[in-house]
Amino acid sequence: MDEKQRLKEILLEKSYRQGTFKLSSGKESDFYIDGKQTTLSAEGAYLCGKLIFELIRDNPEKINAVGGMTLGADPLVTAASLVSYLEKSPIPAFIVRKESKGHGTGQYIEGLKNMPAGGSVALLEDVVTTGGTLLQVIDRVEAQGFKVGLVVTVVDRQEGGAEVLAAKGYPLKSIFTRAELIG
Repeated sequence: MDEKQRLKEILLEKSYRQGTFKLSSGKESDFYIDGKQTTLSAEGAYLCGKLIFELIRDNPEKINAVGGMTLGADPLVTAASLVSYLEKSPIPAFIVRKESKGHGTGQYIEGLKNMPAGGSVALLEDVVTTGGTLLQVIDRVEAQGFKVGLVVTVVDRQEGGAEVLAAKGYPLKSIFTRAELIG
């Protein structure tokens, strides 16, 4: 079985739920994808990391670091960074805080010492609905002088996020769209 098909099985088994749910965007939905149930499993994390690394490797622009908003992106950025190391093409990970650090450096971004100044980064998210979280991450990353060279999600819910990001010049690449995952 190929890796993408196996990841789909894991997502459907561990992460997909039907019912009535309030999303982080404030919208209500008749289904929910709790990506962390997949990305925090050993096999799910590896498969996400491998498929994301392949998107990064195939990106026309070289990617110097991989990151995203804590908490949803944390397992993804770690998995993609680990896979990059195993594939002999190491890419450091970074995490964007929801709030700036209240002490020490007061930074929004953790992992800056591993990132080349002004480098191009890939931003990751487990599930994209409206794209709001990614826009916040893009602002924080660009404010630190980095360029966003790639935006990737495990699941695009196909509820406007890809269009919002594309309108601002950040095309979204997804491992699965809602249609591919649940038909």
